[in-house]
Amino acid sequence: MKEEKIYIIGAGISGLIAALELEKEGFFPIILESSDQVGGRVKTDVVDGFLLDHGFQVLNTAYPEAKKYLDFQALHLKTFDPGAVILNSKESYIISDPMRNPLKIMGMVFSKVGTFLDKVKMFALTQELKKKTNEEIFNTPSLPTLQYLKAYGFSDQIITNFFIPFFRGVFLEKQLNTSSRMFEFVFKMFSLGHAAVPEKGMGEIPKLLRKQLSTTQIYFNTAVKEVQGNAIHLENGETLLADRIIIAVQPDKVMKQLQGQFADPRKVINMYFSLQKSFLARPMIGLLNEGKYVNNIVFMDDVSDAYCSSDRSLLSVTVLESDLEEKELVKAVQSELEAVSGIKSEYFKLIKTYQINYALPVLDDLKYTIPFTECKITDHVFLAGDYLLNGSINAAMTSGRIASEAVVHSYMPTH
Repeated sequence: MKEEKIYIIGAGISGLIAALELEKEGFFPIILESSDQVGGRVKTDVVDGFLLDHGFQVLNTAYPEAKKYLDFQALHLKTFDPGAVILNSKESYIISDPMRNPLKIMGMVFSKVGTFLDKVKMFALTQELKKKTNEEIFNTPSLPTLQYLKAYGFSDQIITNFFIPFFRGVFLEKQLNTSSRMFEFVFKMFSLGHAAVPEKGMGEIPKLLRKQLSTTQIYFNTAVKEVQGNAIHLENGETLLADRIIIAVQPDKVMKQLQGQFADPRKVINMYFSLQKSFLARPMIGLLNEGKYVNNIVFMDDVSDAYCSSDRSLLSVTVLESDLEEKELVKAVQSELEAVSGIKSEYFKLIKTYQINYALPVLDDLKYTIPFTECKITDHVFLAGDYLLNGSINAAMTSGRIASEAVVHSYMPTH
């Protein structure tokens, strides 16, 4: 059994977890990765002394799978203050702990964001969700999140000022059409845990997972062209024969018969600027509730000093959609930043723009988990990836674990 050739396509979070679990069962998996690094969508570049994550991403410390697989101390996690800074051209104000402890928020500040009744409802929702298991949340009938918030009785004021800009940044879509199951899960996670980043960037997460591997081989710069039966055809013309294959990338990329089975993923534009110093001056997300282009901003060095090696601050800006050319978009974003900060637009120096075409999967039926039988598509081929469950690091880890269970089970004798 130990000599079985098990190939994993993709060294993202799902692929790494699948390898880790297979190692525990005594297998020697081989990962084929098209790029030169682990992590998939979770990666960090170093540009001009700044650490740039691919898209603004956070790790929620309440994620059950993250607690299982990651040593938070080894990552030197740096946490965000709960809440958000609401920014527009007229004023800025802080709403602290809206999901962790809504009743403790000062009434004055909250009244600008929502009503007293909103505060009570927020508290009630927090308590309700803490009592529900994650499985129960994902088995609840699904509504679009915006409809769910209105049905729960939240005012238009708090929906416009807080929920829409905050959850647009989480779901990467403007209408909050994302399932209420995902809203409830994320809301619960934020009320239990903290948003955090590793001290040296999100790319430290896959690096830490890789360090835990001992018998897995990873072949970098090895792109897979197609999987047919138990044969893996590489872009370089080679063919590998496998006993089992875990596809830990979107499978239609390597299996012709699955093309057209997946909705177009959510895209996002992530822009990084340097500025003399942070105008938020606290480890908090800034929400632009009137921005045409900018949805949310974060000064990454307010959260972790290691993101900057210079004396300038690093500003991460999330733009959900734009039909502008890059130069025009940079100008539009700089002018929106000037409007909310009072700092002249030319002081925001562009470092890099990331156009991320696959940021999150678009799913009709969100799940928390699935039986391992559901990730097997042929006797040889198994699937892993957050697109099987819901778009999150937690789901990516879950799916990798489930795929490895399915592979292990496939070797067990049937009676």
